[in-house]
Amino acid sequence: MEIRQLKAFIAIAETKTFTAGARRLNITQAAISMQIQQLEKEIGLSLFTRTSRRVIITEAGECLLRRARRILREHDTAIVEIAEIAGSEYGRLRVGSASAMFATAQLPKILEALKRKFPKSEVTVSSGTSAVLVEKIMHNEIDVAFVSLPVENANILTETLFSDQMVAISHPSHPLAKKRSINAALLAKEDLILGEQGGNARRMIDEFFDSAHVRPNVVMELSRQEAINKMVENNMGVGISGVKYVSQQVKEGKLNSWKLEGADIKWDLGLARLKGGYFSPIAKEFVELCKESFADRENLAKSQSK
Repeated sequence: MEIRQLKAFIAIAETKTFTAGARRLNITQAAISMQIQQLEKEIGLSLFTRTSRRVIITEAGECLLRRARRILREHDTAIVEIAEIAGSEYGRLRVGSASAMFATAQLPKILEALKRKFPKSEVTVSSGTSAVLVEKIMHNEIDVAFVSLPVENANILTETLFSDQMVAISHPSHPLAKKRSINAALLAKEDLILGEQGGNARRMIDEFFDSAHVRPNVVMELSRQEAINKMVENNMGVGISGVKYVSQQVKEGKLNSWKLEGADIKWDLGLARLKGGYFSPIAKEFVELCKESFADRENLAKSQSK
């Protein structure tokens, strides 16, 4: 049983086809088929049931999958620990981000500082929803991720980096712009521009309307908060955003904001990693740089609001 065979097995189990599994590993379909055949021959049992469109993992495969993920996690940890013996400038870090806003505004500077301390390190970044990134951490595909909190997984350790109060936003010319707050019933009648379903922020917004027994008139669902704010700024509808995130636009008169009556919705961004997993020097440095970056952002927001 070889590491490359286990990687091939996991890739197929997660992508559901030999073709997609081969593509993930950047090898040919013939090569991945041969690795699975060799693995099945050694085990003496079939790992997959082949159908015309996809593969279905067998009971033996389910058993192996749990063990294989653990083996690869230990394998990768050993590689990282051994690499660190060569010197502190080495290391590997796989980062995930569920926040496009953060990935655009802050992550580049953080990674630049990280590379200065670990010049020969291997750093990769991937994106996805918070739920997807948590699964990737569980499957040892990434080491740390920026996710919306809370994370309902006992195996995941999280640390809050940023918290923002959610407010409704509109163009300054809106007829209700002079109001300081707005209730769910009034807000539901507006042309709403909200984030895509699946994230914690959208879930809390939906619960806000559900608790008031009203159905919101959602005309757009966008993946990036920046895009939502721009749409509202161009008078295409009403949105919901973090008060800190729009403070500058409100101050400049580009946006209007209302408090949400009867609701205390906060969007929390945090770092997630595997509880009890190996925490490498490069990962520790990355966390510290993130904390510094968000502290600087908080200080800047406070100075702009004065």
